[in-house]
Amino acid sequence: MRIVQVDAFASGPFTGNPAAVCILPAPGDERWMQDVAREMNLAETAFLHPENGGYRLRWFTPAVEVALCGHATLASAHVLWEERHLPAGRQARFHTQSGLLTADRAGDWIELDFPSTPPTAAPAPAGLATALGVTPRWVGRSTFDYIAEIDSEDAVRRLAPDLMAVARVEARGIIVTSRGGTSGYDFVSRFFAPQSGVPEDPVTGSAHCALAPFWSERLHKTTMTAYQASARGGVVRVRLAGDRVILGGQAVTVLRGELVS
Repeated sequence: MRIVQVDAFASGPFTGNPAAVCILPAPGDERWMQDVAREMNLAETAFLHPENGGYRLRWFTPAVEVALCGHATLASAHVLWEERHLPAGRQARFHTQSGLLTADRAGDWIELDFPSTPPTAAPAPAGLATALGVTPRWVGRSTFDYIAEIDSEDAVRRLAPDLMAVARVEARGIIVTSRGGTSGYDFVSRFFAPQSGVPEDPVTGSAHCALAPFWSERLHKTTMTAYQASARGGVVRVRLAGDRVILGGQAVTVLRGELVS
């Protein structure tokens, strides 16, 4: 069984967010898929098989299956085109827990059509400020995550949260964000999800489904360029389109292998 590792939201190797992609001839056994994801030990491993004119797509962290993942969808589309499962000009269509998701090529970039998950203001969960080591200026909750706005891009980059405390927050993860500073990006973010088996995710497409409407309202823009300021880092182009968010990113294959069991 062939497996491919792709750096997503990356313009070159060893940046962005790595994901493993495994294209199956038929639905896989759920326990086996979780075991493979644990073995790969990446933020996400994607499994897909042909279904209804597209592909059924599922995403697994080393610990759990998740309902929405941007970077592993980007990686999956990249592999489908690169390995000629799809012609270069054909749209990739994915049937997922979050409905139909599509991917289109736009030059050297791939554009994903994802659902918008706008956050609403919410009380900060107990211990959030202590866990993050900073007091947020605004806290909200999206479909999957808490989002915490803090004062500056520099503060986002310097953040060193207590991940054991973050893991006690009842959510998929915590997005920490601020307006962009001198870097020229509209906004920056980081994403912590130890409760999902991912201490810090390098670049999180699905988090931008919440960040895009959040910052669109504040910056009065519908098209923005974002940077996720993890150690690996990655650029995400976002465009708000009603109740959808278009996420743009690049991808690079770094490894091809074979699963023997």
